[in-house]
Order: sequence, then structure tokens, then C-alpha cells
Amino acid sequence: MVNALSQTTISPHNQTPLCTRVYPTEAELDEKLQNAARAQEAWKQIDLKERIAVGYKFMEEFEKMKGDELYLELTQQMGRPITQVPGEIRGFLSRAEYMLSIAESSLSDVSLKDTDAPGFRRFIKRVPLGVVFVIAPWNFPYLTSINSVLPAIIAGNTVLLKPSPQTPLVAERFATALINAGVPKNLIQVLHLSPSLTSYVVQHKLVDFVSFTGSVVGGQAVERAAVEASGFKGVALELGGKDPAYVRPDADLNYTVAELVDGAMFNSGQSCCAVERIYVHESVYDKFVEGYVDLVKKYKLGDPTEAGTNLGPVVSVASAERIRKQVSDAVNAGAKALIPKELFPIVQPNNAYVAPQVLVDVNHTMDVMMEETFGPVVGIQKVSSDEEAIHLMNDSPYGLTASVWTNAAENPKSEKAFLQIAEQLDTGTVFLNRCDVLDPALSWTGVKNSGRGVSLSKFGYDQLTRPKSIHMKIKTS
Repeated sequence: MVNALSQTTISPHNQTPLCTRVYPTEAELDEKLQNAARAQEAWKQIDLKERIAVGYKFMEEFEKMKGDELYLELTQQMGRPITQVPGEIRGFLSRAEYMLSIAESSLSDVSLKDTDAPGFRRFIKRVPLGVVFVIAPWNFPYLTSINSVLPAIIAGNTVLLKPSPQTPLVAERFATALINAGVPKNLIQVLHLSPSLTSYVVQHKLVDFVSFTGSVVGGQAVERAAVEASGFKGVALELGGKDPAYVRPDADLNYTVAELVDGAMFNSGQSCCAVERIYVHESVYDKFVEGYVDLVKKYKLGDPTEAGTNLGPVVSVASAERIRKQVSDAVNAGAKALIPKELFPIVQPNNAYVAPQVLVDVNHTMDVMMEETFGPVVGIQKVSSDEEAIHLMNDSPYGLTASVWTNAAENPKSEKAFLQIAEQLDTGTVFLNRCDVLDPALSWTGVKNSGRGVSLSKFGYDQLTRPKSIHMKIKTS
């Protein structure tokens, strides 16, 4: 909830106010940006090894924050079951450790001495961009923030971190741990901003790069603001997905069903890489659907602060209403809903709870198979061949991840088939027999409406620096 001067976070599970943050004025933002630019001039002079050491100290400081208080705080902000919060924190620290472990090799000078002519020396430096503006989402606020914030700082930039109004306390904890680790004053600043103030910062002459994670609509707004700014401003956009899965005839169904249910339902489906549509070969379709529905019926939807809950509310009443409408529209267009509403009586028109749902008899004329749902809903469609599955998987405005499920371990032909399918899929990541996961050693990127740019892996550092070529003629006679 927002007004002209402040924002208030509403807890999804009970619709009560949690915290309020006041927006700065444009004059105050100007001062913060000037401070950030000055801090960056000093920070980029610090030796890379020292910056990396500060990064490891940051991890130590954050470790001290772990525990019930932090877990409950995140659950209250965005509604994930409290028993599932530690997994995000583990992933947060794991990503931080990996990006620190490759920082020196990723950011050190690139020597060309093996090909230098006599009397010459050439090398390429990786220099920081300057002031980086990170706009983070609410659904995995720790995991998504770490992707950009820590690498940006280690690379020699300063960071302005704007959290979602739904999870403001996450950014504040992030900044506290960095400051306790010894980063200089103004190197990391948390900004709570309205949409208009966000555009103001994006367009500001002192901001050198913008990293946005969120919806397609939000990404388009950031892109427009950057284009309207003077000069040429770098923008990375990590946007939504409508991620497909394909179950081949030889898939291990017991394993595949469990993994794809979790891939669709975890975090109430509120993940950019959640499985939102499944294509199943006709030879195993009926058995797959039966097992899938049986497992979904066992979920416990309820208060996320209670230990027995494994499915919490979605982020807001408005989001719940949008998801329910997408399901209703699909059913009205001929889809069949397989999960009885009576199993989840907590769902009411005026709350943020959404019952998990499995839809069959779906097709690509329905929004539920084409537009991002961002809820605990999945459509399952029968296919007759790899070729049909590939066509349907690519028939989407999104291209973030896709997964293929086949018994590659016992059948080399299945692994070959997977690699052939992967080659033809228009996505940033293709999984075999897993889904809805990020490996920090692999680049995270999307195509089409899923955005552009790269985070994680060594390429994540490339996005936050620029090459500077040094060409030396040492002998002049």
C-alpha cells in the first residue's frame, strides 16, 4: 500500500500492516547519488583482494543474522511458509560464496603477453561502471539481490538498492551486513521509492547502470526511463517466464511427478522460473496426470507462520484475484479443473490465499498457457512427439527456462534426444530431469520477454564492468 509520501507493507496472510517507509525527496536523492559517486571514486582504488576479503566478511556478518527472527520476518513480508525460508538463506550464502570464489579470476587483467610483439605490452583491464542502481523483487528477495549487489561491489562499483515495497526489511538487513563488514559509508544505500522516484533515479546522470528484476511491465517502464535519459545507460532486465516442461515416454514418472509438482507449487508458484505448463507424451499422459493430481491434493494451504503449512498465500489480494480469473477464464474456454475447491476452504474472495490447481484440456488460446500466472496453477497438455513438444514449448512470448524429463541414465539415445531438444529450445536455460533452480556457476539469462543481460557465473562480472584496453610501446628505438 502506498501514498504520495510513503509505503506500507501489508502481510499477505493476515492483511495487517507490518512496516512503513517514508520516501525521500528529489533533493535528498540528489545528495545520496552524489555521495555514492564520491564513494565509488575511492572504492575502485581499493585492491581487488581487499574488496574480496570484505565480501567474505559480509558473509560472516550475515551468518550472525540467521535464525527464527529473520525467518519470521521474511514470512510476514511475503507469505512463504516459514519452514521454507532457510532454503533461500542457504542459497543466498552459497551464491555469495561462489561469486567471491571466482572474483579474482573474473576481474583480473587479461594478459596478451603470449602474442605481444617485441617491445610491446598489451592487456585488457576490467574497470567498474560507477554507480549501479539495483531494483529487486519481493518473491526471492535475498536470492535475487545477491545476484547483482555483491558482484557489483566486489567489481568496484557503489550500489543503490531499491527493494520491493513488499520486502523492505530484506534490503536493510543486506546493507547492515555490508556496513558491519567494513564497506565505506555510502557504498551501499537502500532507497525506498515510489514509481516516479524510481524513474528519477534511473534517469539520473550519476547512475551508470540499472539492474532490474521483476515483471515485464516493470522492465518496460525501466527501459523507457533509461532511453529517455541523456547519454547511453546500461540496463539489465531479468523478467518473467512461462516455463515449460516436457515429459518423454521413458521418464521416471514417480520422480518426475514429485519434481514437477514442487517446481510448480513451491513459493505458491511465485517464481520467474516456476513450471507453469507441462507437455506430456500421450503414452504416459494419463498415468502422469493421475499421480500429479494425487500429490497436489496433499498440500496444506494455510497460515505460513505455522510449521505444518507447505503452501502459503500469494503476495496480495489483487494477485489472488488475477490468478483466480485466469483459471476461471480457462475453465470457461473448455479447460477442466482437477483439484476440488472444497479441499482448501481457507480460500475466500477477500484474502490472498489461492488454491492449487491442475488444468487439463488446455490449449494455447488460453492465457493460462501463454501469460505468466505467478501462482500455484499449472496446465497439462498431451503431445504425440518431441517435435510437437518443441513447437509448443517455443510458442510463447517468454524464454527463461525449460525442462525435459527422460531416462538418460539408462538410455544413451535419450540423452542424445535431450541435447537435440535443448538445441532447439528458445530459452536461457534448459534442464534435464530438474527445474526451478539456479546454479551460480551457470549464467542466468533470458530471451524474448524474459529479458536481457546476465547475472551469476563469470559473465555476471562482465555485465558490471567494462573492458579497458592498454596498449604499450615500450621500446621506441
